[in-house]
Amino acid sequence: MSRRRRKALPTEPVSCVIERLSHDGRGIAHQDDGKIQFVDGALPGETVTAKVVGSRRKFDELRTLEVQQPASDRIAPPCEFADLCGGCSLQHMSNDAQVAFKEDTLKQHLAHFGGIEPQEWVAPMRSDTLGYRRKARLGVRYVTKRESVLVGFREKRNSFLTDIDRCIVLDPRIGERITALREVVHSLAAYQRIAQIEVACGDDEAALVFRNLDPLSDADQAILEAFGEQHDLHIYLQPKGPDTVHRIWPQQGEERLSFRLPEFDLTMKFHPMDFTQVNADINRRMVARAVDWLDVQPGERVLDLFCGLGNFTLPLARKGGQVVGVEGDEAMVVRGKENATLNGIDNVRFYGANLQGDFTAEPWAAEGFDKILIDPPRSGAEEVCEYLVAFGAQRIVYVSCNPATLARDAGVMVKNGYRMVRTGVMDMFPHTTHVESIAVFERIEP
Repeated sequence: MSRRRRKALPTEPVSCVIERLSHDGRGIAHQDDGKIQFVDGALPGETVTAKVVGSRRKFDELRTLEVQQPASDRIAPPCEFADLCGGCSLQHMSNDAQVAFKEDTLKQHLAHFGGIEPQEWVAPMRSDTLGYRRKARLGVRYVTKRESVLVGFREKRNSFLTDIDRCIVLDPRIGERITALREVVHSLAAYQRIAQIEVACGDDEAALVFRNLDPLSDADQAILEAFGEQHDLHIYLQPKGPDTVHRIWPQQGEERLSFRLPEFDLTMKFHPMDFTQVNADINRRMVARAVDWLDVQPGERVLDLFCGLGNFTLPLARKGGQVVGVEGDEAMVVRGKENATLNGIDNVRFYGANLQGDFTAEPWAAEGFDKILIDPPRSGAEEVCEYLVAFGAQRIVYVSCNPATLARDAGVMVKNGYRMVRTGVMDMFPHTTHVESIAVFERIEP
């Protein structure tokens, strides 16, 4: 049976009048027959000339070629690779407009999931828009036609790596060394067997984790060690799964980076493969806001769910009372305990538990809590929110990296007797459509 031929795409550019932005940052227009057009690189109110790069039954995908009538929010991207690189999608939009777009995205999701309206919208939290990104995964590929190695992010909407020599949104300790990274990988005998490089930066030190598909020779390992020494970077190898990650430079000392939360007199240590927030300044201010909104009083019991390495847990413990941190990843439970000991905090306990099921029978859960903080993954905490009523907490702070799941979970909490007191977005990932937000809920007294 012959395979059905895909319909050829139009070769002539088309004119599009952009009506609004989709949640992934693409302009939305319509053909004369009503078919939806998703246009990369276009802003609301603009008329653009665009090329069709993909077609489905209900919509077409296009890429902007020329802006005929620019919007007032359009700016020249600060990065020369912005039109091609998939690491950022909104560099052509002013930061004010980016933040307003993210705030509107959160409002739309809250309205969609039950018409939730907070009593107060707080001003968006903003910081530097360049050089902020401390965590990233860089692809690595040898391109035979160019006889060179590429290191960077994938191009927009395809699997090719973007040919870049620097990245201005990455921490400069890494972003200004893309060319050096390309050169050092190409100098290895195993230059075609390095699949990716994980980036992790602390306040004082930065690390690179090279995913090597084959064991490296002594000579190749020596090259990477010398690179680490020259650029003052920690160098790790990952020959197989995450549990095989090991440091080769420096050869002494513990395998840890660190960041500080000075408002709480805390130093937080982490392994380069641990989850940490990508934006250090926003993280410090986000933690301070969460602690302030939770308003822990002496003697109160506090529960921190999805606690990770204690990013919120330990600052909350500084406020007194008893704090319990719960995390599904046992390695992070260990890290939380390490950080509590490091900072001399003894009014906190860390536990491992499956937070996707009913955890109310766990010994720590039977003690009851006055306040709760939730910082779930993108999938949210729908199951958790169903069980929160059992604790009877008066106040809940929810930190979210996905407005859709925050809105869904807010609906569950409202159903269970809570009201959303205030919320706001935090620009954790400038130049992207990623929306970080925070909300506080209070229990409605009968």
